This record gives sequence, C-alpha cells and structure tokens, in this order.
Amino acid sequence: MHPDRHDTWVVIAAYNEGAVIRDVVLGVAREGWSVVVVDDGSRDDTADCARSAGVTVVRHAVNLGQGAALQTGIDFALRRGARHIVTFDADGQMAVEDIPVLIAALDAGADIALGSRFLGTVEGATRERMALLKTAVMMSNRMSGLELTDAHCGLRAFHAHVAPKVRMVQNRMAHASELLRKIKQSRLRVVEVPCTIRYTAHSMAKGQGGFQAVRILFDYFFRAAS
Repeated sequence: MHPDRHDTWVVIAAYNEGAVIRDVVLGVAREGWSVVVVDDGSRDDTADCARSAGVTVVRHAVNLGQGAALQTGIDFALRRGARHIVTFDADGQMAVEDIPVLIAALDAGADIALGSRFLGTVEGATRERMALLKTAVMMSNRMSGLELTDAHCGLRAFHAHVAPKVRMVQNRMAHASELLRKIKQSRLRVVEVPCTIRYTAHSMAKGQGGFQAVRILFDYFFRAAS
C-alpha cells in the first residue's frame, strides 16, 4: 500500500509484552513500515506473539535494558539499508498515525524529530504523573542545554546517517537522557512534533513513572558531568 515506506524501519524494544505486542506490531506493519522487534529477554511469549504478526524479531538471551534493545534494533535496521529509523514503544501507548509526521519533519530538513506529548495529546495520565513529567522536562533542559517541551518521549525518528552520532551506550532507561546530551554535543538539527500518548492500565503498570524519570535524568547527567 505504501511502497515508499519500506526503507523506514520502526524499532520496537519489548520486554514481557506478550499481552499487547501483536496488536502494536500489526498496527505499524499494516501502514507499510518495516518493523524489527527486539525481545529483550522476555519471560513470556513476547517473541512468538511478535513473530505471529509477520515481522522480524531479534532476541536478547537475557534482559539488557531498553537502551540496549533499541540499539540492537537500530544496528539491525542499518544493516538492512534503512534510510530512516523510528523508535516506537511496545506497550500500546503510541499512535502509528504519528510516524508520518516524524518522517515529514526529517524530509523538511531536521536531523532528528522527537515526539512531544505536551505539544500533542495525553490520554489517561494522572495529574501527579503529568506534574512529575513536566518537572523532568525542566531538569532535562537545564542539564542538557536543549529547550524541549518533552524530555523522555520514546517516539523518535532520525536519518540513518545520524545514527553514529546518537549511538547509545546506556543500556537501561538512562539512554533517553544520553540521547539528548548527544544531540546537543553533535549540534544536530532537532525538531519536536506533536504526538498522542494514551496511557492504559497496562502501560501505566509497565511504564516509567514520573518520579523515576526525574531520578534517572539526574543520575545520568550527574555521572556524565563527573
């Protein structure tokens, strides 16, 4: 249906997402995007469920963390000749309709496009979570030197040639802060685009809480500066 989309690879890191991963993957693949799921040592049937959707699955034998899983997927996509790379969450809270908006921003001249829930729509989040996420944004901007409206949205897109400049070595959740630091250091042209995040009981149970986001953010930048 969309033959021009095959060279954009959507990388999905998944850990114990058997309950939702098939629907997430089908939603992306049906729009014509190439998909690689990295099963990060799940203890459930995540890998089998993703394969049943007809996409490529790469599996870590043990759980290494989201940062490591995303980098594995990015490396795989690059070997397959990806022109653009998108990172997309496995828990069902992101909207596949936002992917073309990210790619359009790259085509318009950006090196990397970051999804922002605060420019777009947030559904199902508590007032407390939103307040903590906004605190994380303020801390991130102060520590990274960037001026963004969102700090840790996992929806991102970038050109393949940018991948070496944003290569992640933080295996776990601190990779999000690491990415922002590398964007600033590399002087990449970054834009934010509105996106929709739908928090569900499943994603809220598995997702990164606002307090944890602040803690991880501070920990990463404190260590990086020391």
